[in-house]
Amino acid sequence: MAAAYTPLESVEAAAEGARRALGGSFAAVSVWEREHGRLRVLVNVGELAAGEERFPGSEFYPVHAFPEIASFLHEDWVGGAPQAWVETAGGGGGGGGGGAGGGAGGSYCHQRVAALRRRGRGCCVVAPIVLHGRAWGELYVARPVGAPVFEAGDAEFATVLAAVTASGIAQTERLEEVRRLAFTDPLTGLANRRAVDARLDEAVERHQLDGVVVSLVVCDLNGLKRVNDTLGHAVGDRLLERFGSVLSLCGALLPGALAARLGGDEFCLLTVGPAADEVVRVADELCRRAASLELGEGVACGVASTGDPIGPVRSARRLFRLADAAQYRAKGLRASGAVVAGRDGGREDPVVRMADRPPPAAPPGVGAVERRRFRGRGRGRGGTGPSGAA
Repeated sequence: MAAAYTPLESVEAAAEGARRALGGSFAAVSVWEREHGRLRVLVNVGELAAGEERFPGSEFYPVHAFPEIASFLHEDWVGGAPQAWVETAGGGGGGGGGGAGGGAGGSYCHQRVAALRRRGRGCCVVAPIVLHGRAWGELYVARPVGAPVFEAGDAEFATVLAAVTASGIAQTERLEEVRRLAFTDPLTGLANRRAVDARLDEAVERHQLDGVVVSLVVCDLNGLKRVNDTLGHAVGDRLLERFGSVLSLCGALLPGALAARLGGDEFCLLTVGPAADEVVRVADELCRRAASLELGEGVACGVASTGDPIGPVRSARRLFRLADAAQYRAKGLRASGAVVAGRDGGREDPVVRMADRPPPAAPPGVGAVERRRFRGRGRGRGGTGPSGAA
């Protein structure tokens, strides 16, 4: 099944669809940034003029240069039926409802006409995009000099296309919000376990393909139960939020790191690319900062990296088990810094041996039970289930 569009991909698809449907050579979608008083171009498609980019980083136009934004893109007409209008390089307004063309005065006409001439275009049709009952932005489609000028029927069609665009944007925004909620921990705002599982699977695949270094830092926040029992869960939640902020800050030291709360008092950092030594330095910094928090008792931190002598990593599950075992050892040793898998004897490292040890035989009628209850993963390429070694 094809992946859902991101918001920008949805806007790009809408612009390209409108361009083709209206027989234009160029199309753009802009958003009205009320807080900045400007129209910001999100995407340009089709035949781009000099200086135009498909995804411009800073192409925007002040609203005061286009008074129709104040008169057309306004709640007064949003409650009615906003209509598209046509402009030509010759300065005349074409068809369109609601006074399109000349209804907003000559000032905005001059701006549109100048832009058309400067970019070698003969005419354009502009349609407001209305979302959730408010003006969201505009759809702009142009034709080159010499092509037929847009007519009233084109303006009516552009109005319909703008409505379809608004519907698509609304659906994409809803999906994006669902996705955000699905992959975000609501208390700390960090990524959640589901996000880590998905990213870690992809990271291990990249490691197997091109050898990129993948590292996982697993943390267990010490003293949370005591805080909850003595000061209450609201204070415990504050400790989780504070540590989440520290984790996010330390994660920012590693380009592209994913900071996540796995659940309860367990957190992690996932990196793809940075060297193992760099990740360990950041993990040690995380331990130092956690120890200085006014609440709690610091953090137990374990690191597993494909850049260390831990043997082949063919599954995300094995890397998770190694980092978890290192964290478990850090907690047992009450270590002030991170414990790193593989740095105390390679494959003979106690952490590596613990992570790779097969689960003990279970009593009759009972499923296999591990000496250390590692986190089971309900899915994941290369895993053998929650209790099997990967």
